[in-house]
Amino acid sequence: MRLLVTGGAGFIGSNYVRMIATGAIDGISSLTVLDKLTYAGNMLNLNVSNSESFEFIKGDICDSDLVDKITKKVDAIINFAAESHVDRSISNGKEFILSNIVGTHTLLNSAMKNNIKTFLQVSTDEVYGSISNGSWNEECALSPNSPYSASKASADLLCLAYKRTHGMDIRVTRSSNNFGTHQNAEKFIPKVITNLIKGEKVPVYGDGMNIRDWIHVDDNCRALHQVLISGNVGGVYNIGGGNELTNLELVNLILQIMELKSEMVLFVKDRAGHDSRYSVDVGKIQSELGFYPKVDFENGLADTINWYRNNQSWWNTSS
Repeated sequence: MRLLVTGGAGFIGSNYVRMIATGAIDGISSLTVLDKLTYAGNMLNLNVSNSESFEFIKGDICDSDLVDKITKKVDAIINFAAESHVDRSISNGKEFILSNIVGTHTLLNSAMKNNIKTFLQVSTDEVYGSISNGSWNEECALSPNSPYSASKASADLLCLAYKRTHGMDIRVTRSSNNFGTHQNAEKFIPKVITNLIKGEKVPVYGDGMNIRDWIHVDDNCRALHQVLISGNVGGVYNIGGGNELTNLELVNLILQIMELKSEMVLFVKDRAGHDSRYSVDVGKIQSELGFYPKVDFENGLADTINWYRNNQSWWNTSS
């Protein structure tokens, strides 16, 4: 398969690219990465040797002429490209509309024009909104509560509309919170770790009781690839790690691993429209594709902490 990975220099996308390069993911004969290299994209993430089967292109998914040239040479697209930070979307949502909605629309039009076999849209559990009890399944209505999640929900609906209207092979994944190495230090787990490394207190919104499910980025990438290779046309798949924690529980676990005290926690004013809990039902991807996470949460978290300790020059330039 000749594959285009958009947003391939970002956190999840670059992990996926490295897994292809190392043979942890197979079935890809040639790989093209398109990335705008904004603050969240970093060429240091792409530790991929030069070869005829790999090409990096700096560019914007909203650039229809560039996207058309690229899609003429590939069989499938996996779209990681997105503005993804909730706080940034609250203060200024324009870039989220452009990248997450207009950019996805540009990719879809080009994919249709050039007869792309498969288009995988990488989305988020945040499109469902908040849930007090139980878990969202793929049939639940979308109810996003932030400009970020609203832009991702819009992109999901565009993708599924192209499947229904034009008969395209569209697949959508909705993952819970990812963690692992090479994630920008503005995100929650890296911010906690890097603040503690610097001896600074960790800001926690509100009372810290907001609940998230966490999945290691390696597991998420394996799930995404299974959907790309074996998922059903028009299929929507939730991806979760089964590790639900309050934000405060997570911070305390990191403090424990780093052998630090709870006095390092600083409670701050809550985020506007802060969803109380995300939880996705993963029965579909388990029954249809046989996907189950492999990375133990605490071991993966400890490995992540060690990576940030050992790569301070990387996150100092990326934050």
